Amino acid sequence: MNQHVKDIDQQPKKREMRITLNGALWSLQALFGFFFAGSGFGKVLLYDGSLYAAAPQAVAWYAAVPQPLIVFIGVCEVLGGIGLILPAMTKVQPKLTPLAAVGLTLTMILAAGFHIMRGEYALVPANLLLGGVAAFIAIGRWTWRPITPAIVTTSPVLKSIAVLAALALLAFVPTWYTMTNVQF
Repeated sequence: MNQHVKDIDQQPKKREMRITLNGALWSLQALFGFFFAGSGFGKVLLYDGSLYAAAPQAVAWYAAVPQPLIVFIGVCEVLGGIGLILPAMTKVQPKLTPLAAVGLTLTMILAAGFHIMRGEYALVPANLLLGGVAAFIAIGRWTWRPITPAIVTTSPVLKSIAVLAALALLAFVPTWYTMTNVQF
């Protein structure tokens, strides 16, 4: 019987998949970083007068907001989305990641207030969810699992270039194509 117990102890232990706070934060940063950057890029494209004129057919609230404000919101979302990922990934000024998350949280709170004032209650839960996740990332990266700064090396720079290329291919190009080639 002792031999049997000994054999069990010598078997290789299976690696358990466990969810860590750091892993959850990284997953949310990547997912929501891509979401905000892609969503914001669609708003940035509305600098084009013809796209802005057609936009309210697809998104009703665009008619209530001046074109420069929509473009500004878009720029903030693109920079915020990128800010959720790149400073933490490169470890260059990683404190910018929670600041980007705070900015996106504020943007979503203001968006929820705007939609409540317009009686667009169906849009408010999405704003609260997006703002809540951004707030979770801000708190997580500011207090629970901050990223420590490091010297710039080749590996994080290459990863950052890959992330920017992925953003361009997976978010910016499809958004640009859809907005410039699909009739609303």
